[in-house]
Amino acid sequence: MQPQVIHSCFTAFKNTAPLVHNMTNDVAHNTVANILLAAGASPAMVHDLNEAPEFVKLAAALSLNIGTLTEPMLQSMLITAEIAHTRHIPWILDPVAVGATQFRQRACTELLKLKPDVIRGNASEILALAGMHSRTKGTDSGDSVERAKEAAQQLTQYAKVVVVTGAIDWVTDGSQSYSVDHGHPMMTQVTALGCALTALIGGFIGANTSKTEDNKSNNHLLLNAATTALCYYGQAGEIAATTATGPGSFYVNFLDALYNLDVDTLVENSRVTRS
Repeated sequence: MQPQVIHSCFTAFKNTAPLVHNMTNDVAHNTVANILLAAGASPAMVHDLNEAPEFVKLAAALSLNIGTLTEPMLQSMLITAEIAHTRHIPWILDPVAVGATQFRQRACTELLKLKPDVIRGNASEILALAGMHSRTKGTDSGDSVERAKEAAQQLTQYAKVVVVTGAIDWVTDGSQSYSVDHGHPMMTQVTALGCALTALIGGFIGANTSKTEDNKSNNHLLLNAATTALCYYGQAGEIAATTATGPGSFYVNFLDALYNLDVDTLVENSRVTRS
């Protein structure tokens, strides 16, 4: 990816300070909110059917995460996502542990009909979401990113962009793809960092796309925005790990790294390749 593209996407995010409407899991609320704030976005946690469909109209983006899904939550998600889609408010789906139960599989099947702009999952989740065999371990992946690439390509019939996260993240819009080689193993030792990444990608796509019309020209913007978010998140993890002595100090350092990482450092150290 060209350095100027990363610079543009990151600057748009910082200048916009997008409001991200999060319908996320019970474990993740505090972490998602803290990470969005540290990055420079505005988090909102609005779930109930009585207000979520109304609130989403105010948001730059909607982030849906099925980690602790219930039937009432699913109904609220479906109606809220439909409104976001109708109003061209970009939304992102995080299909947590989709292959683990029939309920999760059914929920994601229904949500896919509402055309998420972006899907973000680990390799096992992407495989299961596409109806392929996966070696999921609860919320953890038992599959490689490489193995999930075909599934990700198939899922672009539903979403404009699909993100597969792992040791080296992979992002595709069906025609162009990028590998993002950033991050640190300690990021897997802190609960909800993956959920927060989904929300952050939501902020980046909200800040970098137009809601005036739903056309293919936005696909390229979505791809660039999602890739830049991964680059930013992974670099912050690398910075945090340099002085962390364990998961607790890493978490605090990570928030500080997100807060302090500047655009010139981000661009200079980026390891994003066309793949």
